[in-house]
Amino acid sequence: MSAKPQDALPIRLTVDDSDSPSDVVDALFLGRFATGEQPYSHSSTIDRVKSGLTLLPPGATVLRAARDDDRSATLAEGEGWTLLVSRWSRGADVTVTAVTSELAEKIHGQATDGAQDEPEPQPENVTMGFWYVSPRRGPHRTTRQIAAGTWDEVRANYTAPVADAMDRLMKVTPDDIAGRLLLLHGPPGTGKTSALRTLARSWRDWCQVDCVLDPERLFNDVGYLMDIAIGEDDGSAKGRWRLLLLEDCDELIRGEAKHTAGQALSRLLNLTDGLLGQGRNVLVGVTTNEDLERLHPAVVRPGRCLARIEVGSLTRSESVSWLSGEEGDWEAAVGREGATLAELYALRRGSGPASVPAQQSGSDAGLYL
Repeated sequence: MSAKPQDALPIRLTVDDSDSPSDVVDALFLGRFATGEQPYSHSSTIDRVKSGLTLLPPGATVLRAARDDDRSATLAEGEGWTLLVSRWSRGADVTVTAVTSELAEKIHGQATDGAQDEPEPQPENVTMGFWYVSPRRGPHRTTRQIAAGTWDEVRANYTAPVADAMDRLMKVTPDDIAGRLLLLHGPPGTGKTSALRTLARSWRDWCQVDCVLDPERLFNDVGYLMDIAIGEDDGSAKGRWRLLLLEDCDELIRGEAKHTAGQALSRLLNLTDGLLGQGRNVLVGVTTNEDLERLHPAVVRPGRCLARIEVGSLTRSESVSWLSGEEGDWEAAVGREGATLAELYALRRGSGPASVPAQQSGSDAGLYL
């Protein structure tokens, strides 16, 4: 008869009030693997588990079950194998140790077969990946279905020069790629993120788009950077491109970045056209609120950027035209400088004028954004 997990653990655990019951379950699971009693393991991550599934194979005996605020852990066993199910939100990690590799793979298959919840594909949705560093699991990627309009549907949200530049970008194919950096810069609220969602939809046949949620950490953590550079594209065919999105990276790419960000800027550039990026079909998309003149020369030098687009406000006439389908006196509401996309949506919701109307001045100006 095999030893109990707590008896098989070859080390002494010291537990204090910073440890949770789930942490103890994780440690107990390692006992039989650490001693060599069950020297084989098989594991996987499921982003979205179908509702109602336990992820336990037939005949499993539950030894421990713990639930914390943000996760749960279940330790189970059977003849010659041990299983750990760690669940968070809709996702789960499933790991099996066993006396043989074949048994580990068999039990893992029984636990996870058909467990992935695949939502019905919607034409308006695009699959996007999201990278972040988890305190418990290190660099991790999860996927979500993101709603995104077609370029024809959202083109009117951008002023004419921006729309013209975006026309060309939306039609890019792998054969057109001459630079690895995509730079969108301009004031907040002008629609940079919305444009990137639409770009993900336009490119989805040949490019997987991943958003890095903690870009400030990415280029200061070599291990994290290597995980992302190597990539993970949910089973897509080899040769598929990836676009890594880094939003609001002002400090990383402004003129004094080399001094303030240390090696971070160098690693960004190395990923786009240095040794790190060689042999990998990786593009990097960066958004920033900085003016072009304040960006580091190495970032904007010729040949490095696939596209460099300043996303600004719509003109006054474009703004009024954008609002023309709505009831209201938009001529009076939109200022002489036009409006950003965020301001136009605020007007549409009735949240107030976008900016100071041309005829307003003096004390009345304080009533406008």
